[in-house]
Amino acid sequence: MTDRETVAVYDARAGDYAKLDPSDTPSETLATFIAALPTHARVLDLGCGPGTSARHMARAGCMVDALDASAEMIALASAIEGVKAQLASFDDIGGTAIYDGVWANFSLLHAARSEMRKHLTAIHTALKSGGLFHIAVKEGIGEGRDALGRHYTYYTEPDLTALLQTAGFSVGPYRRGRDKGLSGTDDNWISVTAHA
Repeated sequence: MTDRETVAVYDARAGDYAKLDPSDTPSETLATFIAALPTHARVLDLGCGPGTSARHMARAGCMVDALDASAEMIALASAIEGVKAQLASFDDIGGTAIYDGVWANFSLLHAARSEMRKHLTAIHTALKSGGLFHIAVKEGIGEGRDALGRHYTYYTEPDLTALLQTAGFSVGPYRRGRDKGLSGTDDNWISVTAHA
């Protein structure tokens, strides 16, 4: 299920969100992810937002499918050369062994905890054997809305590891950080690259 209030925030603030990362070079985490992919890899940018990460992957020679539930975000991502952007929700993840990599950077944290196992299983199925899966979430416990009204589900490292392993992934080392997002608050986050 897609949370309508969360999507409405992204529709209204798509331009502001795009300005959060104006860099013309990928982050260290994204650069490492791209470098680990095969040449001309097919990748899915899940919850692509304005297409910032998708743009870097396309420039690196990847074939990029980009999905987002916000029509305004898809409008921005669709304008990027080499990116095939489509309006879709997490429930629309499909296919078997079609992707070399799936990039879910601060997107799946908007899904309800009760639905995360289903989404991770669909991602594992869509990945080729040994395919890479990057996921980043805000660290913590519980679920709730931020000051803008977006729904968040928070995870601890043990919680996320258990979910990934149940879906069939082998889990790599975690990365941690703290950043200011669209709501203006500083939040702790964790990310990991797992293998199908």
